[in-house]
Amino acid sequence: MAHIKSRKHPVTRSALSAATLMTGLAMTQPALSADTPTDAVTPTTTKNLPGVQVEADTVSDYKIDKIASPKFTQPILDTTQTVTVIGKDLFLEQGATTLTDALRNSPGVGTFYVGENGSTSTGDAVYMRGFDTSNSIFVDGVRDLGSISRDIFNTEQVEVIKGPASTDNGRTAPTGAINMVSKQPELNNGVTASFSYGSADQRRTTADWNQTIGGTSAFRLNVMGQDSGVPGRDQVENNRWGVAPSLAFGLGTATRVYVDYLHVKQDNVPDGGVPTIGLPGYSSPDPARPFLNNAPEVDSSNFYGTTADHDHVKADMFTVRLEHDFSDNLALHNTLRWGRTAEDYLLTSFMGSAANLLTPDPSDPSTWTIARSNPTFKHQVNRIITDQANLTANFDTGAITHNLSTGIELTQEKATTAGIAALNGSAWPAANLYDPNWDVTGLIYGPTGAYSNAKTNTASAYVFDTLKFAERWQVNAGFRLDHYDTDYYSSVQCGARGNPVCGSLPNGSIVPGVAAKTGDNLANWKLGVLYKLAPNGTLYANYAVSAEPPGGSTLALSSSTNSLDNPDLEPERARTYEVGTKWELSDGRLLLTGALYQTTVTNDLVQDPVTQLYYQIGKKRVQGVELSAVGKITDNWAVSAGFTTMNASVVTGTAVSEDGSSDLAYTPKKAFTSWTSYLLPFGLTIGGGARYNGEMKRGTDGAIGTPAYTEAYWVFDAMASYPINKHFDLRLNVYNLFDKDYVAAINKSGYRYTPGTPRSAMITANIRF
Repeated sequence: MAHIKSRKHPVTRSALSAATLMTGLAMTQPALSADTPTDAVTPTTTKNLPGVQVEADTVSDYKIDKIASPKFTQPILDTTQTVTVIGKDLFLEQGATTLTDALRNSPGVGTFYVGENGSTSTGDAVYMRGFDTSNSIFVDGVRDLGSISRDIFNTEQVEVIKGPASTDNGRTAPTGAINMVSKQPELNNGVTASFSYGSADQRRTTADWNQTIGGTSAFRLNVMGQDSGVPGRDQVENNRWGVAPSLAFGLGTATRVYVDYLHVKQDNVPDGGVPTIGLPGYSSPDPARPFLNNAPEVDSSNFYGTTADHDHVKADMFTVRLEHDFSDNLALHNTLRWGRTAEDYLLTSFMGSAANLLTPDPSDPSTWTIARSNPTFKHQVNRIITDQANLTANFDTGAITHNLSTGIELTQEKATTAGIAALNGSAWPAANLYDPNWDVTGLIYGPTGAYSNAKTNTASAYVFDTLKFAERWQVNAGFRLDHYDTDYYSSVQCGARGNPVCGSLPNGSIVPGVAAKTGDNLANWKLGVLYKLAPNGTLYANYAVSAEPPGGSTLALSSSTNSLDNPDLEPERARTYEVGTKWELSDGRLLLTGALYQTTVTNDLVQDPVTQLYYQIGKKRVQGVELSAVGKITDNWAVSAGFTTMNASVVTGTAVSEDGSSDLAYTPKKAFTSWTSYLLPFGLTIGGGARYNGEMKRGTDGAIGTPAYTEAYWVFDAMASYPINKHFDLRLNVYNLFDKDYVAAINKSGYRYTPGTPRSAMITANIRF
């Protein structure tokens, strides 16, 4: 890739100042999201996750022993599945602010796909082991709907469950699920706060205040404010604020009640990416203009959107959780959740096709333009209400010990969209390819009258049991039955691609779209066998299945014969085999894991080349190895590292990669991630990490002349932290230490890409009392 000579341009915004943000937060007496409050008042036996106190004479402990959900009855050492738990000690030490940032600690998990042609994926567009996992994101075990970016200011840990997770959570992506565990009140008193400033005028303040109320109750308040540009990207902004109050009653007693509320508001300028012209592998989309093969690369900081581009998000979540211990061996957990996410979005996107890429003077690239041809709108509201009841019991039947977890879940999910489009044939003016101007006018847009309403009701029941034979053998078994009903109806503009013809009606008239219902029973199960080679080492084998019915990812149904959301089709199904071993070393402070896995997805659609009809005979497969190490090697040295291989391919069906091979798109064949920190004798902590993603192929469509793949890359980060005193410390994070130019994600047509973050820095002041 050609060297990028200029990346850091002024960012224009009307934004909340850092001083205003800090003053407002100070008035609320909040506390830092990076730490759990200190000054313990009294011991507690609460079932809540334990807090982690920050001490000046030790490094953070990245190892977490257990998944938060009561559905997982065994510690991670004895769980017959690949599980990565990313704790706040780790992701906040790295300066991470979003779920996507935190997921970089799990190898091969990331946002590698920009979007379909002119449209751009929004939010946490996560791929994992070859498949889109964006709609398999959960908060405290409850599905979190909406294509938004999730902040982690109120997150205790992020759990990445790899392999089919339908038995645990109902419908999911075939290769796993992601769960964010929220912070909860504790029997501590403390106030902590953090203030960060970095490259591209990044400003962020977080705060965390925990206060006991009597002997068994506590209140906790987490707040966050951010006003940030994006290093290496002109005009793009990530602005948001959030508040998360919570109350807990009965801490340290047999009956505990947690009442949580989360409100987040975002006001972002979205990123439509950069044209791929000039990148390695680029060639002219127009045979009549071969000079484009040698076109100069555009500046990766260029912004091709307009001042009208926006991504407004408002998310609210209210949760009540009850825990009651009938005895040491019998406990009830109940979670009631109401959530709503609303997104209003406009992104001015583009397609670098021959028709859209104009070169009036072939010898003068300063005259070249690219059409802003795809204004992408989204006006969507997602709602969920659910009640989840779980009972855990430990008992013996003869010589067999059982750890049982069973429950029922009742859930209603809704998604409502309103059609927004350009009106009266209006359009943005074309952008200069090498010097785009975002302050333009010309597009008139508004509601079209089109809309869609989707509703899915689900009733579920499940049972998990771990059977322990003697001292060395365990069998982990689980079964889940979901009954779902999906109701979908829409109105659309006639004449648009894929919509009904207009006939005698004017083009763009609103006509009935899809009106469909579907429902069925989904049965999923998993079975694992574990052998304790030693008290600190296990060998296991696991088999699991999952299913995702039509409309399972977005709730929307389709009348298209080539869509898996067509209600006449069978659910997409997956099955996974996994064998592995896990070992705790260094007196239980370090966990080493290794696994071989294979996931096969069936019921994919394949078009018959003769009849042009679609049949569910397609099969895809991903197989590989995953290795990890997490925890402390010594008292002063901590590490988190993971490596994976992903041989993802089409076994039966049509090729999905542009080069015509059987490889799945947006999936590196090899990926590595690591982070380590070391405490020096004089109190300075130094750390850093390395990330590697292998070459990735893009999807296939009618686009020509664009790169068929992205190149592999290494990125290195560094960190230094020093405690000024017991109440105050400073941390410096430097990202992309060697200023590597790389392609982080590419879209299906290959016309657009997201450039990797250039070298940048962030300094953070942490205060605690």
